[in-house]
Amino acid sequence: MSAHPAPSALPAPQATARVHEPRREDCPWCGSARLKNRLRTGDLRRYKPGSFTVDECRDCGHTFQNPRLTVEGLALYHRTVRGAPRDQVADALLALRGSRHRHRSAARAMRRFGEPESWLDVGTGHARFPATAREFFPYTAFDGLDPTPRVVRARSADRVEEAHVGRLTDPRMATALRARYDVVSMLHHLEGTADPRAELRAALSVLRPGGHLLVETLNPRSAFAALLGRRWLAYDQPRHLHLLPPQNLRAELEAAGCTILTLDHRPAHVPHDLAGATALALSHALPAPDTPWRAIPPPQAHQHARAALLRAGIPLVALAAVTDHLIAPMARRTRFANAYRVIARKPT
Repeated sequence: MSAHPAPSALPAPQATARVHEPRREDCPWCGSARLKNRLRTGDLRRYKPGSFTVDECRDCGHTFQNPRLTVEGLALYHRTVRGAPRDQVADALLALRGSRHRHRSAARAMRRFGEPESWLDVGTGHARFPATAREFFPYTAFDGLDPTPRVVRARSADRVEEAHVGRLTDPRMATALRARYDVVSMLHHLEGTADPRAELRAALSVLRPGGHLLVETLNPRSAFAALLGRRWLAYDQPRHLHLLPPQNLRAELEAAGCTILTLDHRPAHVPHDLAGATALALSHALPAPDTPWRAIPPPQAHQHARAALLRAGIPLVALAAVTDHLIAPMARRTRFANAYRVIARKPT
């Protein structure tokens, strides 16, 4: 049985003034007041306390967390807490977005534009994407930017040449990197940012004229979102703040003078929707897990039953995963595609 820390050390879901910003009555993308609620949910993957709401703009389709977490709130829900349970199956399925296969696909898509001299990967984490992309571009200088020190460790491991710790929207960072890169990549980065429009503008500012922007992000128009509701993995509340419809991203880049060279759902789709929903549904249908912020721990018998039932449910998740892969050729070509890729060229 895990030890429970003092209440003062716990995440406090009732402290909404600290964790959440004020609720918006208009769309952060287009300013429309025509909002509709998509879902209300808790943290299904990490079981941290709190309630989160996702709204959609009826006019432009932008989908966003409302009220949005503050910077402090985001740090709280990203923080690893000792003894806290996690949905390991859902975590493993989400990790497929950053698999070597996905990274090779994204890097290969850039080969037709020639070998760039310099490339910045934004939100690079451990810089696994630059390490994979170097197989296709051995003479390119890859740099990484991330808000965490992981990128510094990635530099020590020779995955990137320069490690920048911070955010691209920081004026000092954008100024220091202005017009330095031939390619900027953002792979599943925009959905976790507070202001994706500002991220796009900052990315264009560090590109050289004629440089290329590579973006992969989630598709809120996916039919799986309506079918699976709050158990759609892409919602991943409270860590995802914005989901951008493809037409919004295209319009934003074109308004900045960019030429859209690729907008494609097929290579970016990750076949994990049904398996993820099954894993989350199974986990939350069972006795609640022990957590560091529970005042009274659940009986040991409940925890043993939970562990046994989770093991018994693995074949269900496996069957859903097989189904995901069987329908993937259809899903990636239809409204079921859960992500998309954009390659844009900055004007010369």
